[in-house]
Amino acid sequence: MSSSEKTASPIGIVVIGRNEGKRLRRCLDAVRGHSRKIIYVDSGSNDDSVKIARSYEINIVELDPAIPFTAARSRNEGFARLLQLAPDLQYVQFVDGDCEIIAGWLGYAATFMDSEVEVAVACGRLRERFPEQSIYNMLCDIEWDAPIGKAAACGGIAMFRVSAFDHSGGFRIDLIAGEEPELCLRLRSSGWSIWRLDYDMALHDAAMYKFSQWWMRSVRGGFAAAQGAHLHGESPETYKVRETRSTWFWGFLLPLLILLLSYLLLPMAILLFLFYPFQIARIAFRGKRSTKENWWQALFLVLGKFPEMLGQMKFLVAHFSRRKQSLIEYK
Repeated sequence: MSSSEKTASPIGIVVIGRNEGKRLRRCLDAVRGHSRKIIYVDSGSNDDSVKIARSYEINIVELDPAIPFTAARSRNEGFARLLQLAPDLQYVQFVDGDCEIIAGWLGYAATFMDSEVEVAVACGRLRERFPEQSIYNMLCDIEWDAPIGKAAACGGIAMFRVSAFDHSGGFRIDLIAGEEPELCLRLRSSGWSIWRLDYDMALHDAAMYKFSQWWMRSVRGGFAAAQGAHLHGESPETYKVRETRSTWFWGFLLPLLILLLSYLLLPMAILLFLFYPFQIARIAFRGKRSTKENWWQALFLVLGKFPEMLGQMKFLVAHFSRRKQSLIEYK
């Protein structure tokens, strides 16, 4: 344990997982010994995840399968158990079972939050464990590389101030994705701030090796954006409205218009689909990474509008039919 971790305020850890297997073992190995209170929350795993967690002699919460599983629910129930066992904790680090906290992060983040009392959430650099093994893993690593400093939101791996999290009511358990930026919006509206620190926080193992996995993850993202816009689109920052409009334009309205023009008026109108490669090139040339990364990122940002559109349609169907949407899983 580093000196900063010894002197920082008390920290609890909530690990959530579902069928993580050996990834969970790496996750628990990384946090063991760095906190006196560790909770593992399992969402109906059918592998040996619970058995692995028991071997670490930590507190385990097995969620009732009668209630739909969501990451938000898992984190909330883990947090509730954590406070039952250690009500004096000042910070809670949430981490997914496919991630590994990097040594030094816990103390660094807690020390920063000790000195900045208006900060509700601190996160650091999340890195993909195997970005070289697939295009999709590489895209995740690019996605995690966000600007340092005051931020609008964090991801699911972050350190929260217990008082801020508790007062906010935690994550909305009815959100199947996008629960982190939604909570950050509410925290910022209450006067708290979110910070992304210039420090390596964790390794993430996306294990995405198939196009179908990337597609389903993008569908989930579209669903989350639509649900977020529905909940907070009329807020001062028009939460997720720009993203949803962009998805509707590129993923539905423009291709529909081109097809109608080419069918009803002029067959050559089909050439208007060249807008898509032009858009890819525009994004790629504006990129700040390597040429290879810029072009792959641009291609999938544009291509992603189509599965995101499906996700938005899924939300509309679920909303108007008043049916609960089950988890959209990609692995």
